Amino acid sequence: MDSSPPDLLGEFAADRLLLGRSSTVRRVTDVLRDRIAAGALRSGTRLSEEALGGALGVSRNTLREAFRVLAHERLVVHEMNRGVFVRSLGPADVADIYLTRRALETEGVRSANGSGRLAPVAEAVAAGESAARNGDWSAVADADLRFHRAVGALTGSERIDAYLAGLLAELRLAFAVMSDPRALHEPFLRRNRQIADLLAADRSHDAEAELVRYLDDARELIVARMRQDAE
Repeated sequence: MDSSPPDLLGEFAADRLLLGRSSTVRRVTDVLRDRIAAGALRSGTRLSEEALGGALGVSRNTLREAFRVLAHERLVVHEMNRGVFVRSLGPADVADIYLTRRALETEGVRSANGSGRLAPVAEAVAAGESAARNGDWSAVADADLRFHRAVGALTGSERIDAYLAGLLAELRLAFAVMSDPRALHEPFLRRNRQIADLLAADRSHDAEAELVRYLDDARELIVARMRQDAE
């Protein structure tokens, strides 16, 4: 945890209470994935087996198994003779994530009519708007990701839901390049509301068209910032 906040190990110690005797590797993986998705573990953070093992009360072998799962999900990388690090994304990674998101989320929109599953979409939009009024842009980011996962979940496919959850956790790594989270998320609050309203009105074709424009704009915003930082 070389570059993480000093109190983060204390938070992991609290997470230890979540770990039961069964499926320990899965539970450890879930804890680490959630911390990455929440932005507590940022790109480039080294994940110390010793520190994490002590904080979570698990063996190094358990952590290594969890790291293997997260590496498969493209959330961490193993660097020879250096250790395991939270992955850093580049423009090509972001473009690929958004291409995949477009396929999954538009399928959700097409499945929305008469689905009776729009409540989580509306709830995520309302949560984002409430967080924005309070100036909590980290919570806005969380609500935005919940919104997009809820859109994908309209397919009713557990596999799409699980895959989209991993993609959105990976995307959170890209958010770190934006020094001003408000500049990233505020323009899309209104568009989240627009898509939700179109879905509620059974206008899935219009909702899909807006979603495609939305994803293209978000991708370009993040990629442009990455390229700017690289200059």
